[in-house]
Amino acid sequence: MITVAGFNTAIDRFIQIDALKPGQVHRVRKEKTYPGGKGVHVAQTIAALGEPVRLVGLVDAAHEQFIARQMSARGVQLRGVEINGPLRQCLALQESGGSITEILGQGPQLSQVEQDDLLREFGRSVENSSLVILSGSLPRGFADALYAGLAEYVHGLGKRCLVDASGEVLRKAVGAKPFLVKPNRDEVSELVGHPVINIEAAHMAVKVLRERGIAMPVVTMGDLGAVAANETGIWHAQLAPTRLRNAVGSGDCFLAGLAVAIKRDMPLDEALRLAVACGVANAESEETGFAERSSVEALLPKVTVHRL
Repeated sequence: MITVAGFNTAIDRFIQIDALKPGQVHRVRKEKTYPGGKGVHVAQTIAALGEPVRLVGLVDAAHEQFIARQMSARGVQLRGVEINGPLRQCLALQESGGSITEILGQGPQLSQVEQDDLLREFGRSVENSSLVILSGSLPRGFADALYAGLAEYVHGLGKRCLVDASGEVLRKAVGAKPFLVKPNRDEVSELVGHPVINIEAAHMAVKVLRERGIAMPVVTMGDLGAVAANETGIWHAQLAPTRLRNAVGSGDCFLAGLAVAIKRDMPLDEALRLAVACGVANAESEETGFAERSSVEALLPKVTVHRL
């Protein structure tokens, strides 16, 4: 079992318009609503790849059944903690040319009781899991050091912990030395203190993170692919989408592929191949944060992987 801590659940709205013009009225061409948040994206893609997965996150009265139905249909075991306030709302506006503007809601302020309930459910879920993922932003009320503390707790149980976060939450988590961190190029630039704009810089960045005690650092570089390192070496994998439709959530699907590969003890080059295929499968699909297994399998042979 893989447990995903996707605490800051959201309701995602994906809206297509002709062109975004500030200050003007826009007509919607197409609109979809999905359960969202990075944890949701990771969990449902793990399930699509055939691994049992449990998601721990927030639900509210207005959307509890909507989220539960979607997760059940996708094969995800949902451990939802109901809160009094509403879930955050996230909006992605896609123009006819393909560019996407994201507006991310602030999210609820959790009471101490709600925080305790969420962490209690997390603790129960981790007990019978072999792999744990801490994914996305934290609901308001939690301290920035939460992921660091949870990573130490998971390590103390003898389990591997994967972290995908940003800002101070990520910086503190790195200090706890989880098994894996997956910053993008902007996030890793903050971590190492200089711009990471090409593969050579990403190569150096994963070496720095290895020196800081991260067993498997992975840096995603958008169209340039991804660079990952472990005790066997450093690898680069790349595949550009042939028809970019919606890249929102591609990093989450990438992480899902990595998690599945780690669970299956795949070598790093093949793990990176699966992760990149998952990210591209999402980008070529209209839905936010979901990679179909058939699409992933079709893309796998097209991913180029080489040792740096």
